[in-house]
Amino acid sequence: MKKLVIFDLDGTLLNTTLDIAAATNYALATCGYPTHSPEKIKSFVGNGINKLFERALPEGHKSMDEVLKIRSLFIPYYNEHGADFTMPFDGIVDFLGILQRMGVKIGVASNKYQQATLHLMEVFFPEINFTAVFGQRDDVPTKPDPTIVFDIINKAGVSKSDVLYVGDSGVDMQTAINAGVQAVGVTWGCRTRDELTSFNPLAVVDSVEEILYYVMI
Repeated sequence: MKKLVIFDLDGTLLNTTLDIAAATNYALATCGYPTHSPEKIKSFVGNGINKLFERALPEGHKSMDEVLKIRSLFIPYYNEHGADFTMPFDGIVDFLGILQRMGVKIGVASNKYQQATLHLMEVFFPEINFTAVFGQRDDVPTKPDPTIVFDIINKAGVSKSDVLYVGDSGVDMQTAINAGVQAVGVTWGCRTRDELTSFNPLAVVDSVEEILYYVMI
């Protein structure tokens, strides 16, 4: 049985699309740029908010100065409204509770900035004792760099062979590969089954309950 399960956040534990889209579109519109549908913005998510803004900005306006301008508007808005429409995916709260009762350690590894990551964990999972909750932090590279996974493993005090990483994107699957840990991809998030399977994870699952099998082996 695995001793530590590390989860991605956006698209894996929480359906955050509507709130990310609202904050992104608020920042874009404030600067006079075209906005995007939530589904389009969902396709921009996965590599941190700077990359999200770069993808959302129109061609010819993707400079770092413009990215930082959008960021400066996005963060205060998202800090206030980031939980307006966000909800855990079906079965997630119960599943985390099962893992906790089994004595399995639980970590979160997200490319969402740290302040928002911690806030959402407190709002939606107050009964879960996470071993580590790490979002995007200063001077720590974003996924698929494996540093965030190594930080959680070190804090948990387990070996790589005792770890299962769960995520919804190719970025997550590549992170697991780079960290040398087994991964399960979930299909209810931001990316397609084909993207997930192209990285040859341990499994790709359609329901939360299926993850438990791979925790147990």
